[in-house]
Amino acid sequence: MSYGLQDKVAIVTGANDGIGLATTKALLQEGVKVVAASLNVDDIKDLANSDTFLPLAIDLTKENESKKLIDAAIKHFGKIDILANIAGIAIYKESFLDVTDEDWEKTFATNVFAVARLTKEAIPYLRKQAGASIVNIASESGHVPDDFAIDYSASKAAVLNLTQALANEFGDEIRVNVVSPGPTRTSMWNKPGGMVDMLAEKFNKEREEAVSYFAKEVRKIPRGSIGKPEEVANVILFLASNKAAYVNGAEFPVNGGSVRYK
Repeated sequence: MSYGLQDKVAIVTGANDGIGLATTKALLQEGVKVVAASLNVDDIKDLANSDTFLPLAIDLTKENESKKLIDAAIKHFGKIDILANIAGIAIYKESFLDVTDEDWEKTFATNVFAVARLTKEAIPYLRKQAGASIVNIASESGHVPDDFAIDYSASKAAVLNLTQALANEFGDEIRVNVVSPGPTRTSMWNKPGGMVDMLAEKFNKEREEAVSYFAKEVRKIPRGSIGKPEEVANVILFLASNKAAYVNGAEFPVNGGSVRYK
């Protein structure tokens, strides 16, 4: 399916892994010029040539880095049509009482403040482009908090609220929408001490068996499995395109039916 995005310029954060990487690849396949931002871009620096791809190692939790990213995008490609705020972290804990002040600060710095700063820097350029779009990534946890990631859940609730506020203010020039994935198999799941290890310990099962049990018996996802990054990326591309021209301030759950919003 073609989304009609050829020659658009997109900034994707968290582009080296998971949903960010899947989105970056999908946009490149659609003929989009992509500025791929991440803490480390060694694994993606050769993803495409410099005519269509600009990987940047950058820490968006630092106050001045957002401007550096926007300036680099404009210098290299001359415009910005799409901003995909995908970078995020989750620090898994057994209890709210285990979440430290440092955890709260780190989670909100990455999941909320970095999104707000980058969006603020990008808006003056986005509003110059017809059909400009911002797509944020929240989570079903923003509605139904996970007891093992309270700070993450709270940060994603903030992203939902921020998205609506931006859509209300800038919707006549820039469409602003949000995708809320359910459980999705990214590196935050697979890394040592991540979600898979936590589930294996919690349910006293082998890793893959624990993931399957979680999907089928705990979350009761109708299709019986958790999501893939590519499945979320497809929705991001739709929202970034003119096929979603009348979609603004909307939340798109991509969760296999695990959470049903009223």
